[in-house]
Amino acid sequence: MAATGYQPISCEFHDVLEANATLRKPVQIRFRDDGGGVQERLAAVKDIFARDGSEFVALSTGETVRLDRLIAVDQARLAEF
Repeated sequence: MAATGYQPISCEFHDVLEANATLRKPVQIRFRDDGGGVQERLAAVKDIFARDGSEFVALSTGETVRLDRLIAVDQARLAEF
């Protein structure tokens, strides 16, 4: 994914991601894919990292999702932070 148009997420939602990365337990993750479609996975948050001006989350499924494409992690919705 390109860094173009990246919008940083709130610090509070970032904290939610970090807490889940520490626990490494599977959570429901909803996000928008490259085409704008909504995807959902049951996966553990393995890592949160920055690359090329954007932040990403690495999932236990092997996928990497740009943080501003996240919709929700379990009951925590990004739009509410």
